[in-house]
Amino acid sequence: MHVPMSYAQCGDHQIAYRDQGAQTGPAVVFAHAMGLDHSVWDAIIPYLPQTLRIIRYDLRGHGASATPPAPYSMGALVRDAEGLLDNLNIRDCVFVGSSIGGMVAQGLAVKRLDQIRALVIANSVTKMGTKDTWARLIEATKADGIEARHEADLAQTFSRDFRETAAIAPWATLLRTQRLEGFLGCAAAIAGTDFYTTTASLHLPALIIASSHDAVTPADMVRELAELIPSARFHLIRKAGHLPMIEQPAEFASALTSFLGSIGHG
Repeated sequence: MHVPMSYAQCGDHQIAYRDQGAQTGPAVVFAHAMGLDHSVWDAIIPYLPQTLRIIRYDLRGHGASATPPAPYSMGALVRDAEGLLDNLNIRDCVFVGSSIGGMVAQGLAVKRLDQIRALVIANSVTKMGTKDTWARLIEATKADGIEARHEADLAQTFSRDFRETAAIAPWATLLRTQRLEGFLGCAAAIAGTDFYTTTASLHLPALIIASSHDAVTPADMVRELAELIPSARFHLIRKAGHLPMIEQPAEFASALTSFLGSIGHG
């Protein structure tokens, strides 16, 4: 079924999203990784319970959302998510975030516990890299352009086995055509973020997902995030890179559905 794109006014710009499923059902909100868009979640949707209200949105600078000038702060990305949920009058959702989306999830949970009752964080950490590393990456990308990053992005994001299949094609195109301003903005947001102390203060149900072939946020680092949140569950998906919802959608959806069932959200 085709789900039309909708737009929410968040501050002085618009955030694009798709809203589907049972409109009166419990909400699950999905935030994607940098350089991509809400379509990363497409393959898991058929596996999820039909009783859910499913909302997938594009981060600022990505997909059909607006692209404010870079740099962005993590606080701005969190405000986008907060504004979207306020626009939709959503409370007590389960927020699912991948990579930078997982950092947004952490920030939003600390700020708006009325909006979030549980977290699912995939392939993310409290602090990703160092300020110096990101500064060098930002300057190199400004000088050389997004295209120069393409092969490295593919190698870091997807497992070797997946890169050798035809299924890589749409994702390779999406990464190649990502907006420079969106990349630079979100890179700056990650560079300035360290959620260790605030995330350690969270006391809500959480599922933390890692992948065995993740070159961006290795499983051991993601496990440390799980150990930081009391009672968080940890799930390792094998034979997948940084985006297991694309490479292993059935297992990702199974882990998510099991978690939702365990907290009575379904």
